[in-house]
Amino acid sequence: MRNKFDEQLEKLHIELIKMGALCEEAVSTAILALEKNDVKILNKVFETDSEIDQAERDIERLCMKLLLQQQPVATDLRVISSALKMITDMERVGDQASDIAEISKIIIEEGRGINEDMKKMAHEAVKMVTDSVDSFVKRDLDLARKVIAYDDVVDDWFTKMKKEVIDLITKDGSSGEYSIDLLMIAKYLERIGDHATNIAEWVEYSITGTRSHNN
Repeated sequence: MRNKFDEQLEKLHIELIKMGALCEEAVSTAILALEKNDVKILNKVFETDSEIDQAERDIERLCMKLLLQQQPVATDLRVISSALKMITDMERVGDQASDIAEISKIIIEEGRGINEDMKKMAHEAVKMVTDSVDSFVKRDLDLARKVIAYDDVVDDWFTKMKKEVIDLITKDGSSGEYSIDLLMIAKYLERIGDHATNIAEWVEYSITGTRSHNN
């Protein structure tokens, strides 16, 4: 019975890793499209978001099966309940990557792009997603806590981007819509950082039984 349970837990582990990789891919691809000014790349983001939605449903089903059939306790129960929370945040990362892609389409079609600061902010947000998933894979408490602390870095980038957008509108009144699009992308990236923080907090809970509340 325990062997079967361990096999299913391992399957859960693998499926979460795959879902995490899809989240990283969705955000990275949305930003890559902006960097390359290529609308065609954006289609991949929407496809990946659909895969993330399916992964959420599959993992949810697997978790329910484990809870109902095995009635786990202690650490095992924490791992499964954390997984259920993590996939909600992962699914939202996919949604936000999709939202970025929608806005990116408009920006690219208008022949505009993003500046270096936005690219840096995007890479920091992707790093948070990557590290939060890695902390789960490796059961690395230190890495999970670094992600939680790192949320301040992405928040600082958002504050910086807000200031840049205000400066842009002040200098060029005709760039209003473009400025709002940039601000929305920055806001989605900040939210992605928040979701990565949540994932890391659930990793911390699955290992220690306690959870930080950074947000």
